[in-house]
Amino acid sequence: MVKDTYTEFANSSLGEKITKTLGLPQPAKLRRYRPEAPLIEGPTVVLGSSEASDILADQLVSWDLDVRRHVGRREKVAAVVAVFDTAQTPADLSETVLALGGLLKQLKSSARVITVFRDPQGNEDPAVTAARKGVEGLTRSLAHEMRAGGTANGLILSEELDAAAPSVSGALRFLLSGRSAFVSGQFITVQNTNGVLPDEWTQPLAGQVAVVTGAARGIGAAIAKILRRDGAEIIAVDIPAAGESLAGVANEVSGTALQLDITAEDAGDRILAHAEQHYGRLDIVVHNAGITRDKLLANMDPSRWDSVIAVNIESQLRMNRTFLESELFNRPEAGVGPRIVSLASTSGIAGNRGQTNYAASKSGVIGMVSATSAQLEARHGTINAVAPGFIETEMTAKMPFATREVARRLNSLNQGGLPEDVAETIAYLVSPAAGGTSGLTLRVCGQNLVGA
Repeated sequence: MVKDTYTEFANSSLGEKITKTLGLPQPAKLRRYRPEAPLIEGPTVVLGSSEASDILADQLVSWDLDVRRHVGRREKVAAVVAVFDTAQTPADLSETVLALGGLLKQLKSSARVITVFRDPQGNEDPAVTAARKGVEGLTRSLAHEMRAGGTANGLILSEELDAAAPSVSGALRFLLSGRSAFVSGQFITVQNTNGVLPDEWTQPLAGQVAVVTGAARGIGAAIAKILRRDGAEIIAVDIPAAGESLAGVANEVSGTALQLDITAEDAGDRILAHAEQHYGRLDIVVHNAGITRDKLLANMDPSRWDSVIAVNIESQLRMNRTFLESELFNRPEAGVGPRIVSLASTSGIAGNRGQTNYAASKSGVIGMVSATSAQLEARHGTINAVAPGFIETEMTAKMPFATREVARRLNSLNQGGLPEDVAETIAYLVSPAAGGTSGLTLRVCGQNLVGA
């Protein structure tokens, strides 16, 4: 991984002066998650006058946060939660929006703004739907206006969902925390009351067993390490050629290694057999393994196309069918069922030149996740996808210097993400507290659509 020397320079005393004078991008050092650190440091202002705003304020107070309804004009603010859940027309947004605008210049570095509103698809009244879509639009635009590493995201509640539902609290905590450092301009939808808040927030995956494919390096290794940090037992999977690196990751996380070609017909059965032999259960599946074989479509050959489709989507479909037929993967306890997260990509959303095969496979992942959600819900389980943007990995380190620098700056945070940013988002989605969210594709891209 290549060090981002420009970001380091921009955060030095001299660099800050020069970049400001020349009007250059000023990427901030992002506040990332540390188990021992406070959830957020400084006042959190809750805007809105609905019952939901009171419920969310009470939840924040229960986490020992400094919760305010108003602050002085010179007081620095760490976070703002703006609640719009009762808006009936676009005109109803004005009071809360303008109050939010008045606080923006008081935000601390790495501040969080979270809008809370009802699902625009949950109501047929044109005025109500317009108001809800209006919140969506203002949130996306505000994310582009945030400075000093700050982010703006939305929390969408289904039509009749009680704001006190556990997964609402889980999503709110994720978006406030350093776990969401590279997530901005995004929306988490909570559909139902499934979900359980952990007894210990630093170990939300205690007692769970997770398999991570493509775990030998890069993002996969980061996922294995962070799931282990959060309490999970890890089965690290990768191809035999990566056996030495895979063993190193498995040893580091005190887990077990399984050398496996995930395109094999029996890949799912072998993972289940390994899980049963070593742990007696399987709770979490993270489909991280993937390949690129880039070529313009005019020059695409069958091997490039077929291999990408086979690894990136067909293998996941086949393994999921096997997992969902197994009792080992269907052991809901205290309302917590199985969890699946697949790695998609912003290429699957926006497309990318020379990546028709890769984009087709990653867009296929998004479709698979959406269509499989109902099967998991019946088991109190979830399936979601994470779509990384420009992440600092061995692959991006091989890009030409100028191309890499441009890609780093083309997002609201003016920098590339780290593998742990993707891993933190996955750790949230597989946690018991995220049980009310399924079928979602959550971008981890700093609010950009640069192909990954």
